[in-house]
Amino acid sequence: MQVNVVKEDVDSLAKCLSGQGIDFGDRSVLVTGGAGFLGSYICDVLVKQGAQVTCIDNLSSGRVKNIQHLKGLDTFELIEHDISQPTFLSKQIDVVMHLASRASPFEFARFPIQIMKANTLGTWVALGIAKEHNARLVYTSSSEIYGDPDPENIPTPETYPGNVNPVGPRSCYDEAKRAGEAFINAYRIQHRLDTRILRVFNAFGPRIRPGDVYGRVIPRFIEQALGGRPLTVFGDGTQTRSFTYVSDMVEGVLKAAWVAEASGEVVNLGSGVETRIIDLARMISELTGSGSEIEFHPLPVDDPRRRCPDVGKARKLLGWGPKTGLKQGLVRTVSWFRGRIG
Repeated sequence: MQVNVVKEDVDSLAKCLSGQGIDFGDRSVLVTGGAGFLGSYICDVLVKQGAQVTCIDNLSSGRVKNIQHLKGLDTFELIEHDISQPTFLSKQIDVVMHLASRASPFEFARFPIQIMKANTLGTWVALGIAKEHNARLVYTSSSEIYGDPDPENIPTPETYPGNVNPVGPRSCYDEAKRAGEAFINAYRIQHRLDTRILRVFNAFGPRIRPGDVYGRVIPRFIEQALGGRPLTVFGDGTQTRSFTYVSDMVEGVLKAAWVAEASGEVVNLGSGVETRIIDLARMISELTGSGSEIEFHPLPVDDPRRRCPDVGKARKLLGWGPKTGLKQGLVRTVSWFRGRIG
């Protein structure tokens, strides 16, 4: 399972989509950030379906090894380029999927300018490509645009305007994502572009990039547990997130890219199930058999207390809902991490 978990996910997802009449085999697709976590899965599924895939990635957070097996194929091209800098593609592009951006909280203090550029200037460049080729554009925004929602707005609908600190430590990401959405809306209105905005909630799974103590919580906990170290929980661990397994998330993204009725829409993609961080830590400790202790650290500034999307729109518009439970997804993710360490 350690070796085949990603291939199993990709094969299953490509078959599932094709069975629903969603097949990009005759399309030419540009994926920005295509060497990253979600982007590489998307490239895999598209290539599996026979699409012509162009991946643009500056490899600042994406990894060549995520798409190494695709290099050399006639249907795949990697262009090492920073999407915040203008670029022109001579080949016809039918769909632009803009995913390029660092996304781990531990990077917000280290690369705030690059993160801002990827989601503002990068979005502008991606929109320019879509306009030039009359292509459909899909933008992966984030649950971060909601900030720290009021309790009465949990689960959070797409209509919620957000509660965001524009000068806080997370602002380089959440405000940049909000600006990216505004760019897309402006191009949709003025140039009548076919656009779709997807607000992604806490995707996880194989290929998710680990980091230090301030990195994404699931890979951090797994690496700490497998290394026999304490699991670092911020605050008292009662803050919640809605974790969505990668193949479910990619299915939602590709459905949104396909369904004609999604044009001009903003859609939440997430599990719709709240999980307390303390419970996540205990679950990962149990699944890894590590017996790691839990170590409590001060809660970071502006860390959201609750995250849970209202996914009714995704179910109705896309016919989408997550199929993989948290425990099932964690088993597959832990297996991948074990293989990676080995």
